[in-house]
Amino acid sequence: MLKTSPAEQAATAERGSRPRPKFLGAQTVAATLSAVISMGAYCLAMAVHGTYPFGSRSRAVNDLGNQFVPFHAHLWDLMHGTASGDLVFNWGSGFGVPFLGDFFTYLMNPFSWLVGLFPRDQVEIPVFLVTLLSVGLAAFLMTVFLGRLRPGSPWLRGLLSVGYAVSAWMISDGFSDPMWMWGLAAFPMLGIASDWCLRGRHWILGTLLVFAAWAGNFYIAAMATIGMGLVLVVRLILEDTPLRERLNALMRAATMTATGLLLAAPVLTVGLKASKLSQPAPDATYKGPPGAADYLAHLLPGGLHGNAPQISVGLLPLLLVLAFPFMRRVPAKERIAWCVLLVLVALSYIWAPTILLWHGLAMPNGSPYRASIALTAMLVIVSWLALSRRPRPLELLFGAAVTAVVVAFGARSPYVSHGTWILTVGGGLLALVLLLLLYRFRGQRPMRVALTGALACTVFLSTAYTVFSVTAIRDSSEWWQPKRTLDARSLAAHDAVRAHDDWPATRSDPGPHEFANNDPLLLGGQGGSYYSSYVPAKTAEALHALGAGWYIQGRHTLAFTDPVGRAIMGVGSYLDWAKNRNGFTQHSVAAPPVVTLRPGTASDAGAHDASVFARQERVLGTPVYDVPALTAAGGPPATAAPSGDLHLPGNETGSKWTSFSASCTPGTEAYWYGPWYTGSIQAFGRTVEQHGRYNMTSNTLLPLGTVPASGRFTVALGTHKAQDIPKFPIGCLSRAKLGAAVDHLKATAPQKVTAGGHSIAATFPKGTTGTAVIAAPAVTGWQCSVDGGPARAPGTLGGLMAVNLGDGGSRLSCSFQTPGLKPGLLASGLALVALLAVGVGGAVRTRTRSSRTPSPSSANGKH
Repeated sequence: MLKTSPAEQAATAERGSRPRPKFLGAQTVAATLSAVISMGAYCLAMAVHGTYPFGSRSRAVNDLGNQFVPFHAHLWDLMHGTASGDLVFNWGSGFGVPFLGDFFTYLMNPFSWLVGLFPRDQVEIPVFLVTLLSVGLAAFLMTVFLGRLRPGSPWLRGLLSVGYAVSAWMISDGFSDPMWMWGLAAFPMLGIASDWCLRGRHWILGTLLVFAAWAGNFYIAAMATIGMGLVLVVRLILEDTPLRERLNALMRAATMTATGLLLAAPVLTVGLKASKLSQPAPDATYKGPPGAADYLAHLLPGGLHGNAPQISVGLLPLLLVLAFPFMRRVPAKERIAWCVLLVLVALSYIWAPTILLWHGLAMPNGSPYRASIALTAMLVIVSWLALSRRPRPLELLFGAAVTAVVVAFGARSPYVSHGTWILTVGGGLLALVLLLLLYRFRGQRPMRVALTGALACTVFLSTAYTVFSVTAIRDSSEWWQPKRTLDARSLAAHDAVRAHDDWPATRSDPGPHEFANNDPLLLGGQGGSYYSSYVPAKTAEALHALGAGWYIQGRHTLAFTDPVGRAIMGVGSYLDWAKNRNGFTQHSVAAPPVVTLRPGTASDAGAHDASVFARQERVLGTPVYDVPALTAAGGPPATAAPSGDLHLPGNETGSKWTSFSASCTPGTEAYWYGPWYTGSIQAFGRTVEQHGRYNMTSNTLLPLGTVPASGRFTVALGTHKAQDIPKFPIGCLSRAKLGAAVDHLKATAPQKVTAGGHSIAATFPKGTTGTAVIAAPAVTGWQCSVDGGPARAPGTLGGLMAVNLGDGGSRLSCSFQTPGLKPGLLASGLALVALLAVGVGGAVRTRTRSSRTPSPSSANGKH
């Protein structure tokens, strides 16, 4: 046991002699109240601010709009059988991408599955509930866990749990990523499991809690495991039990964690394999620690600034944490151990090696302080260790004095807002007075009940105002402007896409992103846009090589905007955004099917394409472009770059632009392709801006205009930045040749194309030879066979799947198997066997002990 005073030891012994109270009691009611206060305060703040679902302002900011609303819309489609794909594969995004990794990462919060109970056009309500219910569950479980650390009033620890559930981390970092919100519940889950390890109980239940924490979201669960592992180490250090018992507890925790991880292995192995096969993320480096004033200011509520860890848990827990070092009732060893833990964890957030450790050895592209959720849990733990000892007035005043120093020192930080001052001065003083009165009337139950009620109202109102203050600051920033998800225009676009859906014969593409980065998931259809941490590198490379654009170094792919790219991918219908009543125009075009045939052996082997136009022609199977050589026509001359591209020197403001003349067949359509070009392009009487940046932002093919009767035209480039462009940046498309190419592909197409959730098949006339090309990137996991023959990974043509039919075949079948799933399932199966073995073994031992113990009647000789 922890060292305590003689009086506390006597009280503990008295409690130990009593029957353990049932779970359904004061603790359950208090934990439920904590959840209600947390959720109610959050809802009140949203309602006052006029935020959805209590007002007209959308919540769909940043990744909440770009990823989570579209992903939940797709989950709705999967649940109702309207999606072109299944949990294994997503035919809608990126022209066909694996989906199980996305599901495990973005949609495994159990509250996400409520989406199926709502209409599709109201998907944002269950997305809100994911956040809200996760907050409530976190508050409930933290209340339970704190009671296992030390006995005491469940009502007071429930109020402290509100500060954890609605911490600055939740309001600032977690709210826009519902997948992370399960991490709020994961911390107390793992805390309860670790407590069972100390008590030598419930190994199987603890293992299941570890499984639940990691399966719900392994990213935050990793942080929770590290954080609660550190808490367990401190508790073991402070235990008075023999070293052997403490080592046994540590071993139980290790085996419990390992088995729980093995149970969740499919989530981990699929996610890790998908991450390994994904397009590399932009390099992220740590820019250095925040200033001391900024860091300390983040202990206070009501502000928003991303230059330090978001660690505020409200003034009530903060006062108690800062009073903890001065509490004489707490043994010195315990005070030192917990304070050292808080300081070391706080410092670990601002040192690059430990930041990497918290984040799985990868520096985050966003905030490097996501792991600050662990410190919020530890602050609340220490605040309860203080409050459960009934801090004396002088100790509380010492804590208030230190709080005042923090306020004075951090006041110059840009984090501190008007709301911070109101919460700190008003809410802090009220909390201090109520804590002092609780001590003063500690033996008078009616007064304590009234004061606890007043403290609950204070926590509720201060929490609501904190959420309101931070939300108001965030919504005033241009960066946090909401996406237009599921409004009237997007719903009209969804209906248009669905009305023209002809999958798998052809694709209905929602076109370049307009509402969110994942418009195909939001609107339906089968497009090229896709934004995820798991964009396969092969997908990004294939689409980019054929002229599609991308953002974020290829982790957000875009749809094709040119006719040849659309024909290659079998796009028969697409939305073109225009300034009209609906915001878009629906186009239907002649398109080949998704599976087509090329003569002979068609592959990427030995291919050396001189331009993107040559590559498109090779994949299409027919020449359709004129690709002119450029002639200097004025301005700063371009020179040959070592790579063979053209180097633009750039031009000064007011000077002539670098100009080129080109010659093409009259009546053809000129297209420009400068994937990394940034600057102005002037041709055919109009000027267009592009904003490419190697290798973060890649431009798509850009239509310039129709070639005049003379066949000659000029292109001028205005840019202040010296940069390279392709040697052949212009191609002139013949619509007649493209139409003939499409007609030929349709004439030689398979007799039937069918697609399952993660499979595709085509039937050709018997004895067909050549190469079947499937208009989907050849990502790892595909296996194809001809006429039931051996399944092999397909070849590639322009990065798309290509299967040679050999001497003649009639049936092509391809199926996708998720990389990493089989070893994950094997590991999970082994863990399940271990769980069953432990359960059966325990039951047998219990039965054996029972049979060997004589009954009272037997002991008395009665029969």
